[in-house]
Amino acid sequence: MNRNQPTPRIESAGLDGWLVRLFSTIDVANLAWLGALARRCEAAFGEALVDLVPSYTTLLVVFDPLRLSPEAARRRLADLLADLLADPAPEQETEAGEFHELLTWYDPSVGPDLERVAQHANMSLEAVIDCHAGQTYRVFALGFAPGFAFMGLLDRRLEVPRLDTPRQRVPVNSVAIAGRQTAAYPAVSPGGWNLLGRTTARLFDRDREGFSLLRVGDRVRFVPVDRATFERHGGDATPMETRPRGRAYE
Repeated sequence: MNRNQPTPRIESAGLDGWLVRLFSTIDVANLAWLGALARRCEAAFGEALVDLVPSYTTLLVVFDPLRLSPEAARRRLADLLADLLADPAPEQETEAGEFHELLTWYDPSVGPDLERVAQHANMSLEAVIDCHAGQTYRVFALGFAPGFAFMGLLDRRLEVPRLDTPRQRVPVNSVAIAGRQTAAYPAVSPGGWNLLGRTTARLFDRDREGFSLLRVGDRVRFVPVDRATFERHGGDATPMETRPRGRAYE
């Protein structure tokens, strides 16, 4: 059996949803199977399909119970899984999914956990930046907040846990890591990830089709820039320490 061969389980997600659990571990190659199942669901459920929510290892299938009963929906999923095949060439750079370069200013003033991560990894600040920016990440899932993309897999040298006590306010566009994941905050929000810097990208825009800049399957690279370049592209270089409490920075 291929190491990425799924062992699917169908779990209840309420009266209008089934959660298909394909894998137990995170792997870039999972995307090929999850993408294939999503496309088959779109064709098989038709107008009864309300939403598909992919994650690292699962696909949530939400359907209209007035058009399709839960039992019928489950049978339909079981039929799709019986002969499911992954999309071809799952790890090729030419596969479906857009490529994004996010200009990022890595600096302790906007990435207050950068120095602590460097100490944890026994690396210099420059080495941490090079390591984080030196690979292409895949978007595995969207969630937590609109436009928040969970990306991986992070180099194991930078693997650090979430903060014991989450910050009440993380500035918009903050670039962060936790475990073997990385992300950028699309809006001001609470957050417990380790902050390394800030990007200029507009990750969530109500005037954009689909709202989110990043979508599941997209490829992302963080491109280090200096402060002048960061500000020239619209980045907010206000240090976190001087941000007044109670004010939103959108």
